[in-house]
Amino acid sequence: MEAQGLAFTPAVGDHAFTPQQRSLLALAHALGRDKFAARAAQWDEEASFPFANYEDMRGAGLLKLCVPESHGGLGADFPTYMMVAAEIGRFCGATALTYNMHICSTLWTGVLADGIPMTETQRAEHAQRRELHFRRVVQDGAIYAQPFSEGSAAAAGRAPFGTTARKVEGGWVVNGRKIFASLSGAADYYGVLCTEDKGDEKPDARDTLYLAVPATSAGFTISGDWNPLGMRGTVSRNLTFKDVFVSDDEQLMPRGIYFKGAQTWPAMFFTLAPTYMGVANAAYDFTVQYLRGEVPGEPPVKRRMYPTKQIAVAQMRIQLEQMRSIFLRAVLEARPHPSKDERMRLYAAQYSVMEGANDIARLAIRTCGGQSMMKHLPLERLYRDSRCGALMLPWTAELVLDRMGREALYESGEQDE
Repeated sequence: MEAQGLAFTPAVGDHAFTPQQRSLLALAHALGRDKFAARAAQWDEEASFPFANYEDMRGAGLLKLCVPESHGGLGADFPTYMMVAAEIGRFCGATALTYNMHICSTLWTGVLADGIPMTETQRAEHAQRRELHFRRVVQDGAIYAQPFSEGSAAAAGRAPFGTTARKVEGGWVVNGRKIFASLSGAADYYGVLCTEDKGDEKPDARDTLYLAVPATSAGFTISGDWNPLGMRGTVSRNLTFKDVFVSDDEQLMPRGIYFKGAQTWPAMFFTLAPTYMGVANAAYDFTVQYLRGEVPGEPPVKRRMYPTKQIAVAQMRIQLEQMRSIFLRAVLEARPHPSKDERMRLYAAQYSVMEGANDIARLAIRTCGGQSMMKHLPLERLYRDSRCGALMLPWTAELVLDRMGREALYESGEQDE
């Protein structure tokens, strides 16, 4: 099939892609098909990080995807990143999910930061400091992580982070702990969200800092096992910071700007969804291939003639098309200060993709039958990986429903007597 000049239908479906988007989607598809897909089982079985995939992405220039062209990057915007990430997720969910953490470090400090209100002083400070981080990615091929979770309400935006940073001469001293920290042991820098310790024992989410902690920092340690249900190649272990000094230049955003960004750009929290858009496509692709008797290495037995299987495939395709449509619309209209309808649609897209990916994988296993549970085939891994999306902070399925219900019934500032 051809989709807007491409020899395949991208994971996000048909669209009037720009020339840059077509080129990048073709690159991501080729890497996934020829390299990532064959390796995915290894990362899953070993719960090991996909270093080989990152070497391929580094060589193809994809680590600098969202670094502005003026800084030597590819200059991809938000929609383009989301499309490329979905295509990578189609072939290896763990690679796409960890890639998100890296790309967001450049996306948030680049395109998104440009849409956040700053003073002239803050803008100049940010421009100077992000040059350092962009140069590391472009010239050194550095990998950035983005540890978020702490086992509290902080990652959901409902409380200050327990990890703190105290201002000292020339920089900051960081103390605290992060859990589910993807790329642990693989990243060169960890973009840590923490709360400024002002010494008054009144931590405030408005004082959130975004600091890049070098992996070689004294007092920084990685611990814990990583043996989860799915997304095993993310290697999301625990990080501990004990009096870790980081210089002022390691600020990824000026003081107070991250909180403004979270209020300004809600789509910045939508960037986990492409991975699961890709996984949903992979489950559908496999089912069609399997029922047609075209899975490499398997007997060429056709199972497509049974009406029950035809109906199931139709149901999967309907849900996939619904997911593609709402995902693509939400991605294309993402902007600072979205309207209420745009924000609600963003929530709906998050929920539809995260829950829908598992729905499609569940139907795929039921339709393909018992053999699809075997680990030499990808479907059982896709099923396990797909189940994890609805658990991902800051927008878990439950939190999204809570936000949608509340914001539908209450306008800003309204409360009951």
